[in-house]
Amino acid sequence: MRALLYECASGISGDMNLGALIDLGVPYEYLVGELAALRLDGEFAVCVERAHKMGIHGTRATVVLAASAATQPDHGGGRDHDHHHSHNHDHDSAHERSPDTHVHRRYRDIRRLIESVACKTQVKAIASRIFAALAEAEAKIHGIEQDEVEFHEVGSIDSIVDVFGAAICLDYLAVDIVLAGPVELGTGFVRCAHGRLPVPTPATLEILQQIPCTRGGVDGEATTPTGAAILKATVHRFGDRLSFMPLRTGYGIGQRDFAIPNVLRVSLCEVDDATGKSSEMPPYRVDRTNVEIAANIDDMSPEAIEPLMDQLFQAGASDVFVTPIMMKKSRMAQTISILVQPHKVDELVDVLFENSTTIGVRLYAVGKRMLVRKLQTVATRFGDVRVKVVTLPFNGRQRWKVEHDDVRRISVEQGVPYLSLYREIELAVQQSLGEHSPVVDRERS
Repeated sequence: MRALLYECASGISGDMNLGALIDLGVPYEYLVGELAALRLDGEFAVCVERAHKMGIHGTRATVVLAASAATQPDHGGGRDHDHHHSHNHDHDSAHERSPDTHVHRRYRDIRRLIESVACKTQVKAIASRIFAALAEAEAKIHGIEQDEVEFHEVGSIDSIVDVFGAAICLDYLAVDIVLAGPVELGTGFVRCAHGRLPVPTPATLEILQQIPCTRGGVDGEATTPTGAAILKATVHRFGDRLSFMPLRTGYGIGQRDFAIPNVLRVSLCEVDDATGKSSEMPPYRVDRTNVEIAANIDDMSPEAIEPLMDQLFQAGASDVFVTPIMMKKSRMAQTISILVQPHKVDELVDVLFENSTTIGVRLYAVGKRMLVRKLQTVATRFGDVRVKVVTLPFNGRQRWKVEHDDVRRISVEQGVPYLSLYREIELAVQQSLGEHSPVVDRERS
């Protein structure tokens, strides 16, 4: 089985990842040719050069923007800095950029960009997962909807190139599985659009939840949110003890000097089927931080369950469902189950106590694997409807489902029977989305 192995002893950033994958063997001309699909001609150049750290030679990649690009060689030049950029800060204190020099884009703008790019489906799928990991972390940290997340540096052209460049390179290498060892985070503080933040920044740490990390190996920011998101979206297995046979190795060279070589090492390897299958997991959007709140209720009118569910959703529940059960003395009852993020557990428990007859609840840690999803708006003769589109990570195919709430609203407003309306809207959506096929999917995960 063909594998790609990341070794992040000095961390990882978007530009170091590009340098390492080019050094591994992705042709520079191929990368630049595929990046042309972004239709940003003249706005950037990808410059690479041979460089070294403490005797380790490799490739440094730099994305140079508009005015600067004219002064840089097309291939082999590069600027004398390592812009370990991310969505809200620049790693290299020697080259800190003013936030005002960056275009700020919301996540929904990034998604539109991805949809519009004429490139391989698998490349778009990988880029979507990387940006989704960034948006999910920012939304959780700032307490907002993902579509409203406003990226700073990651909204700028150089960071978009880093993300798409990673997707293009990984698609080119066509490995069966991606592996990684523990990720070094660094120490200290970093200056960013929000001020001075400790290393690792909140976004980096949030993205790397449930992923093995180390810190203190270098003095400074070692891993940026962009680098963390690349790993989160593409690595199938993390661990210290990985059995592999290296075939070829590449090094992405950073600019800053640490006590250890500031390089990202990637290797093409052969691994046996057991190594791959033992933890073979498609790169779903993974969220292992949910909690399930459960209560068995046998003394409440079923009519009270619907308003209870409404209250729980309004309070921030990710999902609420009811299961019929039989309790002691053959009493018929229901289990109310609530999925919620950990920071909302106390609030949801209070809502459950206040709006039901239960006198006790159970709490369970819940692991979740979710397909990357997005909402698209499709125009039909009845009006606009939202469509949930999911991407299958193992082949890049997409499936969709029309939002029930939109169909129900149009049915009520226009007096059209729900079932016939749904069938007609499905046909209209299928014509609009072309190759996409319907997906059977829960309204909430």
